[in-house]
Amino acid sequence: MMERAIEKAKILMDAMPYIKEYRGRKVLIKFGGKAMQDQKIEQSIANDIAMMLYVGLSPVVVHGGGPDISARMKEKGLQPQFIDGLRVTNKKTLKVVKEVLVDKINKEIAGNINIHGKLAEGISGDTSGLIEAEKMEIEGGDLGFVGNVKKINKSVVEKIVKAGKIPVIASIGKGINGDSYNINADSVASELAAALGCEKIIFLTNVDGVHASYGDNDSLISALTYDQCKELVEKKAVSGGMLPKVLSCMSALEKGVHRAHILSGVIDHALLLEIFTDEGIGTMITN
Repeated sequence: MMERAIEKAKILMDAMPYIKEYRGRKVLIKFGGKAMQDQKIEQSIANDIAMMLYVGLSPVVVHGGGPDISARMKEKGLQPQFIDGLRVTNKKTLKVVKEVLVDKINKEIAGNINIHGKLAEGISGDTSGLIEAEKMEIEGGDLGFVGNVKKINKSVVEKIVKAGKIPVIASIGKGINGDSYNINADSVASELAAALGCEKIIFLTNVDGVHASYGDNDSLISALTYDQCKELVEKKAVSGGMLPKVLSCMSALEKGVHRAHILSGVIDHALLLEIFTDEGIGTMITN
């Protein structure tokens, strides 16, 4: 019994250098994929985020919800349509996007964190005034109410952080015309991390990081530089759902974020392992 207690104390002491290094620093967590479709995993991640706050970090959470949006659309008899991987969003689809992101997922994530106290405050990027958006224009089609981030009004988030709480943000922005726009959550995460001067940005995904060979689970790359990432992208060695995450990591680094991480949200306590242990997990990208 005593040996077990001593081992627990040693684990805490091993984490102390990292707690000291990151105390008071902002860390942005992009939450998505399978982690939001499994209640046990979702709660485990929420537990980690609460722990981060309690040991002195300032976590900020951004989430999307693509699979849930598609499922809800089908329930309503609406057929999801995509152009180059981007969801075509008319008024009916936008209504579903808001129902899923704001009324369901945002409340679920904040609620899971708040099991540990009144720690999280859920907001949407449009109604809070956080994200000013502009319509995304593409060749050969019209995406409807799909946008890009034009400006981040960081004071909205800084006010929540200053109050000692965790902002949980739905990736919707508002245009100058008053319309709401569905925005890729990876892009929102990157822009927000840069605007806030975050120490780290962490993308929780369904896979354990960037691989040298697609489909080869033994080819995980644990550390990459910005230039190495650029080379992988140019060689088309990164593709599918991993590509926007790598590009978002690179964009965040270009704008001053110190480190970017891509790791599996399915691994129990993935966030704590990445931040507070020597080994870490996933892929870390630095300048």
